[in-house]
Amino acid sequence: MSEQRPMPRLFLIRHGETEWSINGRQTGRTDISLTQSGQVETRRRALQLVGPGKIIDPKNLCTVFVSPRLRAHSTFHLLFDHLPELPDHVITESVREWDYGQYEGLKSDEIAKLNPGWNIWKNGCPGGESTEEMCFRVDSVIQQVREKHRKWLENGEGSRDCVIVAHGHFNRVFISRWINFPLSLGTHFNVEPSGIAILGYNHRNLNEPALNALNLYAHVA
Repeated sequence: MSEQRPMPRLFLIRHGETEWSINGRQTGRTDISLTQSGQVETRRRALQLVGPGKIIDPKNLCTVFVSPRLRAHSTFHLLFDHLPELPDHVITESVREWDYGQYEGLKSDEIAKLNPGWNIWKNGCPGGESTEEMCFRVDSVIQQVREKHRKWLENGEGSRDCVIVAHGHFNRVFISRWINFPLSLGTHFNVEPSGIAILGYNHRNLNEPALNALNLYAHVA
């Protein structure tokens, strides 16, 4: 591996605030818009972090993976539309939110009345995705990102950084799996709306994945 190339990174971004993220409803398949506050906050994040010479520098971007849900797609555009041109991106169901199945749109206390003791990190979602299915999907995306990172680091192919614009539970699972822990560790990560995490590696070694930053510039409650 060339010591001259900077280590590759992944920027993992949660969509901006929605009405359902405010009131705690499980939001998987449902397509809802960002709130006005969510739009303003995401634009502010874009000016702070996205642009030439900034943390997310367009010249360093290889691929941006974007969830098809409106809230994520809107967040992507709010983050990057101020640039002269959009970075290479792919809209893909592989980074969609956890499918909550029968619990879509419900609050935690409402789910508790239907199924006391339910825990998404252990039980998955009836009629939606199991923990095994969610883990498999996230691991598949991680493999794609790691392959792009390997090609950059070993051969200079592509560019240094990848970006994923996705969702709260997806991102919490992703962080857990990135650092080789069980999916259930995600319960301990607080991923704020419009929050940006940076995932990378220790010791210039692709076999030592690490969490470098969490909730950059986010207003943590």
